[in-house]
Amino acid sequence: MGIRKNHLNKGFTLLELLVVIVILSLLAALVIPKLTGRVDEAKIDTAKIQLKELKRALEMYRLDNGTYPTTQQGLKALVEKPQTPPVPKKWHQYLDSLPKDPWGNDYVYIYPAEKHPYELKSKGPDGELGTEDDISVWDIK
Repeated sequence: MGIRKNHLNKGFTLLELLVVIVILSLLAALVIPKLTGRVDEAKIDTAKIQLKELKRALEMYRLDNGTYPTTQQGLKALVEKPQTPPVPKKWHQYLDSLPKDPWGNDYVYIYPAEKHPYELKSKGPDGELGTEDDISVWDIK
């Protein structure tokens, strides 16, 4: 009786590895753009939430002081008492700190504004003011 050697392949062929790599590449090509889009959507949602919070703080400032901070005083008036006129008499700290938008830019604040009591917006993903990707607090639902 001879001992029979069983010659089973215990590895993958080059062709099998290439097929797996191609399948994984196709899956990655489908999934990665969807994840990237979600990141952009999340940043836009974050900007909207921050704008709503800034709007709330501005409304509290107006209720306490009778007016909104001037453009010169800016949003900083929500964190530190303004020293430029009109100096608010009933000021208190409305925010712990001023957020930057999700793209690292300061929020734009103008008071008074043309169409609304004030303008409050993010420059959006492109960082350019006055382009169609700007996010205004007045456009948020």
